Amino acid sequence: MRMLLVDDSVTMRRIQKTQVGGLGVTDVLEAGDGQEALGKLKSNMPIDLVLLDWNMPIMDGITFLKTVRADDTYKDVKIIMCTSESEKSRVVEALKSGANNYIVKPFTPEALKEKLGL
Repeated sequence: MRMLLVDDSVTMRRIQKTQVGGLGVTDVLEAGDGQEALGKLKSNMPIDLVLLDWNMPIMDGITFLKTVRADDTYKDVKIIMCTSESEKSRVVEALKSGANNYIVKPFTPEALKEKLGL
């Protein structure tokens, strides 16, 4: 499984990388914003799963999500919003925009494992 971690926080990406590594996922790419993530998605296919933060500079997570879901090339890429945005309206917006799941930071490795379906 190839995973793309998209978060503007280097620390959060490091934490997530450690957590998914503990779940056996070792092929992990990283991006600091949605625009960088789009470039990595296009040049490193196939990517099976994206863990996506909402609030980032340059291109935020919801814009990335809508952009990816508008392109059938990426219809099989699983995208999980992984963010501190916990308002119900935000969760609904992300799911309606094409997110496969939603997890609120901070989270435990067990919660992440459940959301990843591992």
